[in-house]
Amino acid sequence: MDMIILAIIGGIVGARIYYVAFRPDLYFGAGNWTNIFRIQEGGLAIYGGIFGAVAAFLIYCRAKKLPITRLLDPGAFGLFIAQALGRWGNFFNREAFGVETTMPWAMGLQTATGTIYVHPAFLYESIWNILGLIFLHRFSKKVGRKYYGHYALIYIAWYGFGRFFIEGLRVDSLFIPGTVIRVSQMVALISFIAALAALIRNHVRGLNNILPAEGPDAESLPTDCDCCADDCEEAVSEDGEEPVADDSEEPISDDSKEPVSDDSEEPISDDSEEPVSDDSEEPVSNDGEQPDSEDSEEPESDDDNQEIERNEE
Repeated sequence: MDMIILAIIGGIVGARIYYVAFRPDLYFGAGNWTNIFRIQEGGLAIYGGIFGAVAAFLIYCRAKKLPITRLLDPGAFGLFIAQALGRWGNFFNREAFGVETTMPWAMGLQTATGTIYVHPAFLYESIWNILGLIFLHRFSKKVGRKYYGHYALIYIAWYGFGRFFIEGLRVDSLFIPGTVIRVSQMVALISFIAALAALIRNHVRGLNNILPAEGPDAESLPTDCDCCADDCEEAVSEDGEEPVADDSEEPISDDSKEPVSDDSEEPISDDSEEPVSDDSEEPVSNDGEQPDSEDSEEPESDDDNQEIERNEE
């Protein structure tokens, strides 16, 4: 959220500086410098807004030590959406229109001399950004990025190509002072050529530094990849967690449960029950009961017989 807020502030400031820099007749001179702060009167340029937002983004990433190229790719989708919707503000403000035309889709404008029909340049750019969003979305699902910054380069090339032609239709373009060169048209051409050259170079070199889990072909990609130091640290941390679980759970179950059952239960049953039965029950029956019966009963029977014989005599 902090990064988004800073990017919005940087975008507004950059858009204003870009516009003011190429309209010195309106903002420089005696009594004109205060007009710089009257943003409510208009005067914002999209390329300046992009430059300002990216500058704020880079400063924030450097301060927080965040990977810059990884975060640029999600921003490409956001820029397509923001520009496709934001261009309709030009329609309500009656600005960013093109030269007069007789096309069926021409936009009518009321002027002091009557109604004129012009190219809806804002509509062309809005549609171009929607098409770019659809293409980038399909590309991300079917092909996927091969390296960090891949989607960002596609956005720069796509938008620059369309903006170069759309800017040529507008009647409110900013010009380099003293020339007939449109600033935004020149920036669009340079950005398109630079982004396209980077895309071709990376494709020829076969650049691929995306982790296997991030692409649509994650299962077919090899597990080993040439990644940055942050990715290697993450891989090390993932490999270090598993041994901890193995050393903590398994040894405890082996050393605590099984030895206790062997040393406590079985020896007690062997030393207490069996010896007692052998030394107490069997000797008592053999040495105590049988001798007593033999020594006491047999003599008594002999004496009684002698007395009976005497009495008979």
